[in-house]
Amino acid sequence: MSEPNETPALLLNERETPKGRLVSVCDGDLLGKEFENGSVSLTVSPEFYDGDEADEETVVASLARCTTANLVGTRAVNLAIERGFVDEENVLDFDGTRHAQLLWL
Repeated sequence: MSEPNETPALLLNERETPKGRLVSVCDGDLLGKEFENGSVSLTVSPEFYDGDEADEETVVASLARCTTANLVGTRAVNLAIERGFVDEENVLDFDGTRHAQLLWL
């Protein structure tokens, strides 16, 4: 886990599914936490989001190859926005935590 002023590690998990490559990326300091937005909740479950620590270029390459991606956390979501994978207006907020999904059609 990171210190309060430290940049959180990016955790990257890639898996092949019958419908293509599924990628999950999260800020490492959010793993295992749960967030709410009204009646909807988001659990950053280790079973889904835990993966290898990755640098930004590795995450970008993974997002470029995936079919679907789930991103949680300020660092993960901002990277996807900065690199053109996600539009800011499609980002959800759960208790101040950013969440976005990516689906290539």
